[in-house]
Amino acid sequence: MAFNPVVDEEKCQGCGECVDVCPVEVFELQGEKSVPVNAEECLGCESCVEVCEPGAITVEET
Repeated sequence: MAFNPVVDEEKCQGCGECVDVCPVEVFELQGEKSVPVNAEECLGCESCVEVCEPGAITVEET
């Protein structure tokens, strides 16, 4: 099973918590927003979802 992390740019505040917590470095800050640059590496652990206070991140099963 594969996973696809999605960031809602309107909700993202660019705090970088998801960048710090992701064990496989899926996210990167670009222009003060989080971008899933290595989405194919996502393990589906949802650590990023848990630390995202504005609720900007979802992880979809593909």
